Amino acid sequence: MAAHTPAPAAPRARGRRLGSTVAGLLVLGVMLFPLYWMLNTALQPESGLLQVDPVPGSPDLSGFSKALSDQGGHLLTSLVVSLGAVAICLAVSAPAAYGLARFGLRGGRAIVFGTLITQMVPGIVIANALYNSYVDLGLVNSHFGLMLADASLGIPFSIVLMRAFMLSVPGEVVEAAQIDGAGPLRTFVRVVLPMSRNALITSGLFAFLFSWSDFMFALTLNTTDDVKPITLGIYQYIGAHVGDWGAVMAASVLSAVPAAILLVLAQKYIAAGITGGSVK
Repeated sequence: MAAHTPAPAAPRARGRRLGSTVAGLLVLGVMLFPLYWMLNTALQPESGLLQVDPVPGSPDLSGFSKALSDQGGHLLTSLVVSLGAVAICLAVSAPAAYGLARFGLRGGRAIVFGTLITQMVPGIVIANALYNSYVDLGLVNSHFGLMLADASLGIPFSIVLMRAFMLSVPGEVVEAAQIDGAGPLRTFVRVVLPMSRNALITSGLFAFLFSWSDFMFALTLNTTDDVKPITLGIYQYIGAHVGDWGAVMAASVLSAVPAAILLVLAQKYIAAGITGGSVK
């Protein structure tokens, strides 16, 4: 009697891969649907929110034209504030991360843990406390004041991320620079920072996203229209033009473009920066 031959595993493996692919596409579709509907509504500015067609038959860009006219200045304000917040965040977190990683500070683990805990404090609590201090310092309704506040959103995350990455920098490289006569500051600037490029880019990107999407500080620390980022502009835009959802959605699409471009350009650095400190 001939021995029974088991069925090949290849068809089953292909079936599992196909099922995984279909499930992944379904999850991706659910996640991307709000973005599609936002763009779809922006291309039908004359339709009410409940009368939007599933697919725009004749796309109209007048909503984008109106959004640029009304919100262009707010987009520029968000860009300036976010870039300033990134610069402040990296200027503070990079030296702090290097000190925690290399100098063996007593209580360093407690400091890192406390840094993580600060991320759990509700934003409204920080915003109210900052407002009283900002009034005394004259930083209310100022670009620099909003940069400082937004930078605080990214500093804890950046310190933890860059510390983990700098711990993986070979000590022999640092010692070689010191033997060549480089002091601690020069070693940090000329050796450690270039080797930590992926972590710096990742931290800067997340600091930019935190600042770009900030609403709480923008609403609390500004009492005039002198400094109005796009998040606050859209919030007030809805109240003033609640019937023009096409322009509202167009402004939302425009506000998402810079973040999307940065994520696409920096995705390889993000993957390397997040995983770089996991292996020493």
